[in-house]
Amino acid sequence: MSSITSENFLAVALVINRSRDGPAFVFHYPPDVRPVTIHPDQPAESTGVDEDILLERLSQPAGRDITANDGASKRHHHDDHPMTEAGSHVVPWEHVAGFPTRDLASILTPARAYHKKLFQLSLDPMHCISYPIHVPENGKWKRNKKSNKTKLSKPSDEMQLAPHETEPPTPSVVISAEPAKEKDGKKDDADEEKRSSMTMFNLVFILNPKKSEDKELVDALYHNVVKKVNKAYKYSQQHCEYVWKESKRILLAKDRAREEKKSMSVLWKELLQTFSLAASVHDIYEAVSRNKIATLHLDTPAGILTPSVQIPAPFFVSDIPSENDDSQHGLWLTTANSFLSQEQLDDPEFLDKNFALLLLEDEKKVIAELQTDRDPTTVSMIEFARLAKPTMSFYQVGQSNVLTASQVRKYAQHFIFWRRAIAVPPLHARDVYIISPNCDLSRLPQDSIEWQRAFPLAPPLPNFLSELSHAPRPFKTFCPSKPHRPLYLRMLAWLLRGGWVTQLCTFAYVVVWPEILYEVEYEIEAEELAAAAEETRGKQAAGPSPPDTPTTSTTRQAVSRPDGGVASSSAAAAAGAGTSFQQAAERQQPILEPPTPGTGDEPSPKTRLPHPPPPSSPPPQLQQPPPPPPPTTTTTTTTASTAEQVAEMARLERIALKASREAANKATAHVRKIVPVPTTHPSINDAPHLASLTPHIIVDARKATGKESRYLSAIAHRLKDDKVRAAWQPMCKYFDGRNALERIALQEEMKRKEAWTLLLAMSEHLLCTRHW
Repeated sequence: MSSITSENFLAVALVINRSRDGPAFVFHYPPDVRPVTIHPDQPAESTGVDEDILLERLSQPAGRDITANDGASKRHHHDDHPMTEAGSHVVPWEHVAGFPTRDLASILTPARAYHKKLFQLSLDPMHCISYPIHVPENGKWKRNKKSNKTKLSKPSDEMQLAPHETEPPTPSVVISAEPAKEKDGKKDDADEEKRSSMTMFNLVFILNPKKSEDKELVDALYHNVVKKVNKAYKYSQQHCEYVWKESKRILLAKDRAREEKKSMSVLWKELLQTFSLAASVHDIYEAVSRNKIATLHLDTPAGILTPSVQIPAPFFVSDIPSENDDSQHGLWLTTANSFLSQEQLDDPEFLDKNFALLLLEDEKKVIAELQTDRDPTTVSMIEFARLAKPTMSFYQVGQSNVLTASQVRKYAQHFIFWRRAIAVPPLHARDVYIISPNCDLSRLPQDSIEWQRAFPLAPPLPNFLSELSHAPRPFKTFCPSKPHRPLYLRMLAWLLRGGWVTQLCTFAYVVVWPEILYEVEYEIEAEELAAAAEETRGKQAAGPSPPDTPTTSTTRQAVSRPDGGVASSSAAAAAGAGTSFQQAAERQQPILEPPTPGTGDEPSPKTRLPHPPPPSSPPPQLQQPPPPPPPTTTTTTTTASTAEQVAEMARLERIALKASREAANKATAHVRKIVPVPTTHPSINDAPHLASLTPHIIVDARKATGKESRYLSAIAHRLKDDKVRAAWQPMCKYFDGRNALERIALQEEMKRKEAWTLLLAMSEHLLCTRHW
């Protein structure tokens, strides 16, 4: 991440809007904000407001005054009030980065639509971001009296952060025990009903980022500092109108200084000493621009509020940074934090079992500082500092019956927020540690002295690092004897704290060998054939279908010819209109038949009756008299429908015959296949019938579905030991290339030896890789 410096972080400014007097530029820090130039890699662009409006507003007379003295401004910042050629004097604090503050105040007071949302404004090359706060819809900042009583003892809900954020366990807004100066009750009630003249306030952060770091810088500053500071101001404004009262006094002081032509340095010194709101703006800029924690002290009528904000300093990297990125060199190199899923981040139990606390300073020094604090919670925090070792997970610390799991989590978050510790996987002598490829060798001389001072009897730091750089092996092999192990683990913690070493972890995927692929395919094919055979037997047992239903059995009905013969339905389809179903003949239905050539007195095809029955038929006198000829339209429709039925039956018969042939061929091919036989080591099975198959990798065994789930079941059946077979399914969730196998024992609450015994029994079906 791109770090924030005084070069890309120009200033912090407080702007308010008033119901009668309009926008006002209350205060900014630092006082001397010079005009900036465009970075070579950043083309000019303007977003967030209309360009024409900006040009119009910034071209007012106040802008011309500063232009007249532009050369002097570039050489020296005007601490006094210089005169212009027109005879007027320039007030030094009424221009920021070359822009008149009057115009900046107008464009930095966005409408209510931006209330509690990210507001961005680009004034090339400056980039302004903020989190505007508007007065509630009823026009009153203060809440009702009951709400005040309940809220003053505890910060508002908006001040509480999500559990996964690195925020100290103590409230982010702390109210001092000092009682506020009491006023007359009636006057308080009257003031509470008043409508404040301030309709919004906006703490603006003015940046000058490079285009390559713009988005990253804005995101980091907005989520960690901008939102939280504005929420703290909102909290104080709602309960005692702190922002409005302080702003009025600062504006009055600036007006008097303008009349007295007081120098800016003197005025700014007075404002910082007199008004805690101005001092908080100063503290924000000084701390954030130096990558430190900003602890504000807002002296409100209700008590002292002390919110703390920071941009979290990175303490690890997951990839080796580029050679040009010096800010990342020397940091702890690990994927233990970057590989965590959102589900794991939201699971406190998972984090408790997988991480331990590594203090960044000596334990005795941290405890000594805590003992000077008289806060009642300090006693518990001291116990936590004594119990929390880098070799014990948070879960194990919580099992000590001294602290609860919630206390352990709370205090760990506190130490991490205040940059007194980092969270690391618990150190263990059986794990493998190597020299970090990201270590900063330029610190070796200085760290060697500190190492010798901390561990006088240990080998020199260069020698010890040289031993670690050989072939990786468990850390316990470096210890001269078992009694030396605690000392060597403290040495390991020292090396990890300085980014000199990193843990070499093992990650695994499930590999499905061709033998198992063939077996699963063979089983699926056998199941499909068995299902098809069962379906055929079911149809045969159900009997033939009704004659009017065009099914496969119907297509096999006989078709009568005019000469009394019988043909298949396909033959009937070929005969066309010259044939009819025997069933139609029995019902004496008319059929379509072309006229015989050479006869002129025969009836038309539309009214022609069927041929007389053959000699074998009963005498004509025994037959029913033929019905009267139907209407012409009915005859045509019936004949067409009969022809369609014949064609459909023929089509269905062809489909059935084709499916029957395919099923027979498939069954024959299946019978000819080699029956799969499990072997002891499928990874080395080189049978000829497996030559065309390639091993399959299951990327995430926990999410396996379809064939992949059958592969996992087939592997489980091949595991001979019952205990290993029972552990296969629970273990599969760790075979995704992201969960280190070294941490399975912690998560499953198993002994390390037991966990590795199970993994070794499964190793035939695992593809392993090792990295940090």
